[in-house]
Amino acid sequence: MGTLRLADVKRFKAISATFIIVIAVIFGCNVYYLISLYNTIKANVERDVMTALADADIDDLMYRAGRAQGLASNVQLQEEIEEYNAPRKAEASTYRDENGQLMSVRTEVDGTVVEERAMLSESGAYSNQMIDAMSRQFHIIMDKYIPYDMAVMDSVLRNQLSYRYIYPDFLCVEVVNSNDSVVCSNPEFRGGYGLDSFRLNINPNEDLYYKAYMSPLTDHIISEMSGVIVTVFLLLVAFAMAFWYLFRTVSRLRTIEEMKDDFVSNMTHELKTPIAIAYSANDALLNYDTISDPQKKVTYLNIANKQLKRLGELVENILAMSMERRKTMRLKPETIYLQTFIDEISIAQRMRSDKKITINVDVDKDASVEADKAHLSNILNNLIDNAIKYSNGSVEITITADNKCLSIMDNGIGIPSKSIPYLFNKFYRVPHGNRQDVRGYGIGLYYVKSILDKMGWSIVVKSKEGEGSVFSIKFSKDEQ
Repeated sequence: MGTLRLADVKRFKAISATFIIVIAVIFGCNVYYLISLYNTIKANVERDVMTALADADIDDLMYRAGRAQGLASNVQLQEEIEEYNAPRKAEASTYRDENGQLMSVRTEVDGTVVEERAMLSESGAYSNQMIDAMSRQFHIIMDKYIPYDMAVMDSVLRNQLSYRYIYPDFLCVEVVNSNDSVVCSNPEFRGGYGLDSFRLNINPNEDLYYKAYMSPLTDHIISEMSGVIVTVFLLLVAFAMAFWYLFRTVSRLRTIEEMKDDFVSNMTHELKTPIAIAYSANDALLNYDTISDPQKKVTYLNIANKQLKRLGELVENILAMSMERRKTMRLKPETIYLQTFIDEISIAQRMRSDKKITINVDVDKDASVEADKAHLSNILNNLIDNAIKYSNGSVEITITADNKCLSIMDNGIGIPSKSIPYLFNKFYRVPHGNRQDVRGYGIGLYYVKSILDKMGWSIVVKSKEGEGSVFSIKFSKDEQ
């Protein structure tokens, strides 16, 4: 993977910001068109409701006419109905523009003038506007003799609305005058606050209207738009998730890049220090008379030897990490008796440390495991080395083990709880503001965790700042 430069990050942010602005503009346009679509559907639905109300009025008139037929004793009513049902005399006059285009049709029905926007059909049937005019005339007759039945009107209106796929939760119709004063209503109706209302003139002589109240049509309109709304919402969510993933990935890559830079810097220092010290010791052996002072010779040789061992451990860690990345890496398991194995490592750690340390070993006599000896040795050395480095002047380490678990407990400075989840990440170092004397490169614990995973083992950490830490290796992932 190439180096992720700061310029690349800035360019990515600039391009991303441009895309976000473009998407925001597109989203704004979608909102505008959604509002326009809402208004269009609302107008269509309101027109459908008015048409349903007009059709329900005709259905109600037919019902009332049927009731009127039963009033045979009312001669005057019968005469008016027969007169209304008599053949109507209709005459039409057309009006055209200068190009001969039909503009309007004026029709007279028994002397009543009705002006329309379109001509009559070829069959000579009355238009909707003429039918509305005749229904209002029929109302003039019906309203004299047959009282309104609002329950019937509610029922027929609900049926007409259902034909148009409109299903209001609440519906009630009243008869009102031009001032909205109630003439006839359902006695259980308590007012139309919060409801949509529609008015239809039914009796011009008495200035009467049907006024229909129903639950708001917003839900119906939204349901008509549901497909578009859901699609826009899903696109928005998809874009948001894509950008979140991209920013998160770039942020993580940038963090890894910074950690890698820290690793290179720290590793350079770690490698240079033992080389410089060993070089100085050898230079002293070459340039000074050490034959007459054997003790100084031994001191210089021990210094050089110690630094070369330190240098070898650094190289070993780097190579171990490199090996861990290879998919073809093979472990070489063998039977390891833990008591002898841990005692040898403890003795070596006591000799290499400049601090005063105490390492207590409490291992079951017959405890043994099947593991790669070299890697297990590296793991224990890493954990003990960390316990020594991150401690005060006097170090006390206790190592316990049996056939199920191996634990390393120390009395060091501890680990902040917020750092424990990231402890085994590559290049991660626990921030210790008060520990400027300890340098590292963030691969030791990553290596420990990687090898344990390959062995099928697990590791658990418990720590409290100022009270030390406990690293417990479970010889099975099921042993948590």
